Amino acid sequence: MPLRVAGADPGTSSLDWLILEDGQVVDQCRFTPGPLQADPSLPVRWLQERGPFALIAGPSGYGLPLIPAAACTDEQLSLMTLSRPDEALPGGGVLGFRRMVLALRESGLPVAFLPGVIHLPTVPAQRKLNRIDLGTADKLCVAALALAQRTQRAAFCLVELGSAFSACLVVADGQVVDGVGGSSGPFGWRSGGAWDGEAAHWLGPLAKRDLFAGGVASASDATLGRLRFRESLLQTVAGLQALTPFREVVLSGRLLDTEPTFIDEVRADLGRLATVSSLEALPGAWVKHAAQGAALIADGLAGGRYAPLVQRLQLADSAGTVLDWLTYRK
Repeated sequence: MPLRVAGADPGTSSLDWLILEDGQVVDQCRFTPGPLQADPSLPVRWLQERGPFALIAGPSGYGLPLIPAAACTDEQLSLMTLSRPDEALPGGGVLGFRRMVLALRESGLPVAFLPGVIHLPTVPAQRKLNRIDLGTADKLCVAALALAQRTQRAAFCLVELGSAFSACLVVADGQVVDGVGGSSGPFGWRSGGAWDGEAAHWLGPLAKRDLFAGGVASASDATLGRLRFRESLLQTVAGLQALTPFREVVLSGRLLDTEPTFIDEVRADLGRLATVSSLEALPGAWVKHAAQGAALIADGLAGGRYAPLVQRLQLADSAGTVLDWLTYRK
């Protein structure tokens, strides 16, 4: 029987799904915010019409240590979304993320939630101290797609330039060893990246929506905002390279399509550090890279052709919660 799997990318601007059968793309779909917020069960019905599946890598937010959706508790669901109780509004979050995940949990489909970078045993402990966002689960999926296109010995830095956030993950010897997520990393198109503690205190209490502000799109001087983006990204990638040498930077994300001229400037900046390339899609795939990578991971977890890739990433050994490494207020 063919091995059929699916993977998702719950991005800021859309929810993408990709289906693989024996490692080949057979179907894909994009849900836009309006219909999805009106009916979070749309993805469930789309999947049910295309099953049966061996495994589905569901939208996982900040990640969990690789558990089936049916076993996901309300507490674990909260750790995936990281929304405070005072912000728990019906339908709130990116594309109504919580309601969508609840629908998947109750669907009976073989959905698994994936880890974020901070859950991985391959990331040294000292890099996790007082951090939550070293890279969300979807960023890990993009790294898996990049790794699938390279030898396992390759060392590279994945730079994900999304419509809101910028994130960087370092892969060495086939494993993710470092990362800075969008809310703790470089300047983004909509997000200001890592917060100045004094600014956070002055403006506090912060809301989730504040994480999606302060970037290039918020700058009164567009030229200044773009320059800040470029310098922040170069500084971040250079710092990661100082700890883990790599000779390639792999670019991914929505900005490659929406801001090609600006991305040319980014390529020139990062070219001072390493060879710069763009992440390729799977043959026949047009959905976002994270959905493609999630499907590859689902295939590997189900024992398909990408099983060696998943084993190398040590996803089965992921553990803990995104809050485990905080030392504040203890």
